[in-house]
Amino acid sequence: MMFFLFPFIDTGFGMQKPPFLVPVKATLNGTLIHPAYFLLVGIPGLGPNIHFWMAFPLCFMYALASLGNLAIVLIIRVERRLHEPMYLFLAMLSTIDLVLSSVTMPKMASLFLMGIQEIEFSICLAQMFLIHALSAMESAVLLAMAFDRFVAICYPLRHTSVLTGPTVAKIGLAALTRGFVFFFPLPFILKRLSYCRTHTVTHSFCLHQDIMKLSCTDTTVNVVYGLFIILSVMGVDSLLIGFSYVLILRAVLALSSRGAALKAFNTCISHLCAVLVFYVPLIGLSVVHRLGGPTSLLHVVMANVYLLLPPVVNPIVYGAKTKEIRSRVFRMFSQDGRGAE
Repeated sequence: MMFFLFPFIDTGFGMQKPPFLVPVKATLNGTLIHPAYFLLVGIPGLGPNIHFWMAFPLCFMYALASLGNLAIVLIIRVERRLHEPMYLFLAMLSTIDLVLSSVTMPKMASLFLMGIQEIEFSICLAQMFLIHALSAMESAVLLAMAFDRFVAICYPLRHTSVLTGPTVAKIGLAALTRGFVFFFPLPFILKRLSYCRTHTVTHSFCLHQDIMKLSCTDTTVNVVYGLFIILSVMGVDSLLIGFSYVLILRAVLALSSRGAALKAFNTCISHLCAVLVFYVPLIGLSVVHRLGGPTSLLHVVMANVYLLLPPVVNPIVYGAKTKEIRSRVFRMFSQDGRGAE
């Protein structure tokens, strides 16, 4: 039976706030208890003054990520000559980074700037789902970009026939569907747990591993399913990306001209940077969480790097290394300068 009416407590400011622990469902094993809200910590060990000053670089990073990724998406949309598989996949990657940064950074900024720690239970689960699902979609797009580079370098004559417009669209739809399907159960398997311990989330955002540790009931299903999806999604993607680059490196080394080999491999530099920025913190974060123990400063720092760095770095790297995007940006600024004169 669900409980829809909860007692409220007076906060002393004429406002009422729901109690921390709320019984939501009666089960065979007892009453299921959920917190009305969680408290986000930010960076453990740092006082509110340091958090306040950290909000400004965080806001700058959010502005940089938003403007950079939005610029890449708009440039690729406007420039018809950029409607090629490599750039279409880049537009998908930038869109995912744009949404991911909007899901995490504004709440972090309010936490650091104004000290607003509370996040409602349902909103926390929604944020957690979006973070994990979008990360899976980004992993799939990085794999698709690796496949694009593999075909372009190893089978250049077949590139246009293999990666057609409809094929690229189907790959994008598959990445979206896989991210949604695999991570959609996470909020529901977290809702089946009781939370009768602390309600403090030791990150600046909600992650499955962090919420799961707050439960006072058996979390075997969560541990097994979490390990299954991280291995079957990110694990498989990283192995396939690594295998594709082994084949690419073999094809590049087989070229007779050193200049041609460097030119071919240079087209992969931006993608390699994106892969390293995404997977190195992800693998490290997964390892330290699987080792168990209390959440430490290392967990929090790696989680922040994993979520905040790719949306900021990717548009900078691709903007600097991609001639077509760089020239378009220069033309935009030069036109603005002439218009001002």
